[in-house]
Amino acid sequence: MSFSKWFSLSSTLYLFMPAALISCNISLSPEELDKTPVNFLDFAKKPEVFDWMVGIRRKIHEDPELCFEEFETSKLIRAELDQMGILYTHPIAGTGVVGYIGTGGPPFVAIRADMDALAVEELVEWEHKSKVPGKMHACGHDAHVAMLLGAAKMLQELHHELQGTVVLVFQPAEEGGGGAKKMLDAGVLKNVEAIFGLHISSSDQIGTVASRPGPVTAGSGIFEAVISGKGGHAAIPQDTIDPILAASNVIVSLQHLVSREADPLDSQVVTITKFQGGGAFNVIPDSVKIGGTFRAFSKESFAQLKQRIEEVITRQACVLRCNATVIFNENENPFYPVTVNNKDLHEHFQKVAGDMLGFRNLKEHLPMMNSEDFSFFAEAIPGYFFFLGMDDKTKGKFVRGHSPYYTVNEDALPYGAALHASLATRYLLEKQPKSTLHKESSHDEL
Repeated sequence: MSFSKWFSLSSTLYLFMPAALISCNISLSPEELDKTPVNFLDFAKKPEVFDWMVGIRRKIHEDPELCFEEFETSKLIRAELDQMGILYTHPIAGTGVVGYIGTGGPPFVAIRADMDALAVEELVEWEHKSKVPGKMHACGHDAHVAMLLGAAKMLQELHHELQGTVVLVFQPAEEGGGGAKKMLDAGVLKNVEAIFGLHISSSDQIGTVASRPGPVTAGSGIFEAVISGKGGHAAIPQDTIDPILAASNVIVSLQHLVSREADPLDSQVVTITKFQGGGAFNVIPDSVKIGGTFRAFSKESFAQLKQRIEEVITRQACVLRCNATVIFNENENPFYPVTVNNKDLHEHFQKVAGDMLGFRNLKEHLPMMNSEDFSFFAEAIPGYFFFLGMDDKTKGKFVRGHSPYYTVNEDALPYGAALHASLATRYLLEKQPKSTLHKESSHDEL
């Protein structure tokens, strides 16, 4: 029986039976397993599977939770894994969930989704709008969870055929909390040889994917500074030491770090996003607080930026008789490394995605200054991160993430689920000794 016929026959039963009652006695040859990308996509597009993923995504969207607060999201994930009969570990890093499909032994390959929302008030009026004031899934993490659960459903169908173990990583706190680092520190990637992650993209057409080998997203850090002077009456500035003026000079000087100190071919960013000080029009305050982010594509450039930010702030404040304290709170806001895609995994991705979507739909994604805490995983073991297109001009404009008007084209969910499942399945297949595969193939032919 071919893989596609088996999927078609088993899928209807699977959706309406408890996972514990499902039997996977069919034996698939390596050739049939090698056709999984197209078969997985066909399966993920089935109305019952698609609607199930959409329902999960919308439930999560209605109840968004911020970094390390993803308790209900985690509960939903565990309920779905229980229904599928998938073993998992919980809690990890507070709310994280890690599932396991396959033999329970090596080789191990991981696929990851982030779970957290943003502190954004949703301004899109629709049936499943966020029910939590001031919180919204404005970056597609609700879709990421739904797609990984979709992949889990397909992989569980094949769990007797997997020669190794797929590790499902449901990760909290991507949006600044460094949840990946905490999960890594907890040992979730122990014995894992490779990990794949994705981000849904409004910049790329649905049915396409975009990525590249090497650096994909920048390393990033957060800083704050308190600039202290001497407050007083705004009409008598000579009796004060004005921290607002000092902070203004600091901000202008920080812009020179990129424009005059960085190599124009070495992309870097320093952006001030916070300026707090004063409460009255006629009072010069004692101090002000500024803060922002800095980003670069190499460890060396990142370290240099960090050093120069502190020097510029303290010395420029001193010029105007103020004192300054610079804070890099890495415990609360860990620095994100550069996300670097493994070159061998890039070749693997190109083959799998090309088989599924057609090689004309594989696009190159230029490095971007956004940061992604998948970088912690990819720094520890070979990793690969790609962007899944969802743009569709027939459905209107899809804005970029972190906007109160952000929406997800749910037609992209089958593509993400199928790619997750295919990348993991084919990776395990390719890890098998060639002699073993040849032997199994010959046996099937007999």
